[in-house]
Amino acid sequence: MALMAKLKRYVPTVVAVAALLVLWEVWVRTSDVPPTMMSAPSEIVQATIETWPTLWPATQVTAFEGFVGFMFAVVLGVLVGIVFYCSKTLNAAFFPLLAAAQTMPLISIAPLFLIWFGFEINGKIVIVAIFGLFPIAVQTIRGLAAVPQFYSDVALTCGATEAWTLWHVKLRVAARQIYGGIRISAAYIFATASTAEYLGARKGLGIWLQAAYNSFRTPLIFSATFVIVALTAVLMLVVNLSERVLLGSAKDEDLDQ
Repeated sequence: MALMAKLKRYVPTVVAVAALLVLWEVWVRTSDVPPTMMSAPSEIVQATIETWPTLWPATQVTAFEGFVGFMFAVVLGVLVGIVFYCSKTLNAAFFPLLAAAQTMPLISIAPLFLIWFGFEINGKIVIVAIFGLFPIAVQTIRGLAAVPQFYSDVALTCGATEAWTLWHVKLRVAARQIYGGIRISAAYIFATASTAEYLGARKGLGIWLQAAYNSFRTPLIFSATFVIVALTAVLMLVVNLSERVLLGSAKDEDLDQ
């Protein structure tokens, strides 16, 4: 019964997506939209199948950059957040800069990474990790700061050390908010990797997109876009599953809110 109830939640979304795809297909087929401007869903599917031998290797490169960079971002983001939380001096001096760094445009920073790391995959992993850690670090700091003081008081009264209280109590209480930062980061990981590739790389979805754009093959642009969306969905699923395994599922009434 619980499984059926969960499945019913997705029925409106599935119906809405199907209706949009049908309307999209009909609109393109019945209008005079130039093929270089807009493609029908059926044309996108056909183009994806035809170019899959080249699209799949590019997807593997971007997926590797995204997943590896994201793992570094999670570890470094949480560690940076903990250090800033523990040091009032660092927090006061650099937290505004850390928060502002989230608005830093990739297109203005990526050329520097190309100069420093070249066009290889390692450079893209570094870019993904750095841009991915900012929201995680910020939410870690805010989550730890929002932990009620009585949690620490109880642990310290029972003989726990400050370090034990931080790692086993405060982080556990702040974990939901930290996962909020992880989700924000995950939502942009593959878009960041693809953009970095587009600005300068030897292979990947960014280069594949650039080739499709240069040849005015609009269906292939949509194909790469949907692949990036699919990779992001997979990563978000992994994040949600890890949260459920580590923290347990939230109450139904909390989800409804």
